[in-house]
Amino acid sequence: MSQHTVAVLGAGKMGELVLSGLLRSGWPADRLLATARRPDRRAELAERHGVRVVDNVTAAGEADVLAVAVKPQDAGTLLDEVSGRISAGTLVVSLCAGLPTGFFAARLSEGTPVIRVMTNTPALVGQAMTAISAGPHATDDHLAVADAMFKPLGTTVRVPEYQQDAVTALSGSGPAYFYLMVEAMIDAGVLLGLPRQTAHELAVQTALGSATMLRDSGEHPVKLRESVTSPAGTTAAALRELENHGVRAALMDALSAARDRARELAAQAR
Repeated sequence: MSQHTVAVLGAGKMGELVLSGLLRSGWPADRLLATARRPDRRAELAERHGVRVVDNVTAAGEADVLAVAVKPQDAGTLLDEVSGRISAGTLVVSLCAGLPTGFFAARLSEGTPVIRVMTNTPALVGQAMTAISAGPHATDDHLAVADAMFKPLGTTVRVPEYQQDAVTALSGSGPAYFYLMVEAMIDAGVLLGLPRQTAHELAVQTALGSATMLRDSGEHPVKLRESVTSPAGTTAAALRELENHGVRAALMDALSAARDRARELAAQAR
């Protein structure tokens, strides 16, 4: 895999995570390129990662794998700039939330393989959840390249492209839901009389331990929840209040809103 030259077009936060993951996996720095708008950002990337930072046109002409990590609304302008330098043999990997692979295929040479990817910010600590979908002309070999690019960031899964907006809502935006929940638990702990640092440590470790049990036990969340809930106990009282306040329904509505926003972004990009 390291024989491929990968260019990250638009190396912001997520693009830089891809760069650092590739370097951690042993991808040679001289096989990596990056682009960024601001001169200070370009200098920062070059110094931090030891990769060449070039303009978009140069990157598109030299790399055989292009990871497009710009904002969805900027993707059309980027493709207008570089499409003439992208050969049909170049693999295009899109990290643009909401944009279907057809958006890229319509702007690229016939036969150019496109793969759609949704990852999330726990990539920073090697715990990302990345969903990969084959688009037009993408083969198993192309999917293997995408797997190799994103496995250093955490876990990968392949899904049909029509499920990607749901993936965006669930895991792409998902870390924010957990951060909000932990934030609220910490504030509640302070309200109940705990020092903030103690409340923070208790809430964070509880979240980490619970997530580890969910991953490693193989048990359904319902069974794990019931194992904590004694009849007429403290947990039962707390869960009753959460249900009374519609937390479950609120989460379902939140994910639907995120899914709908992904579709809006795609529509606006057209």
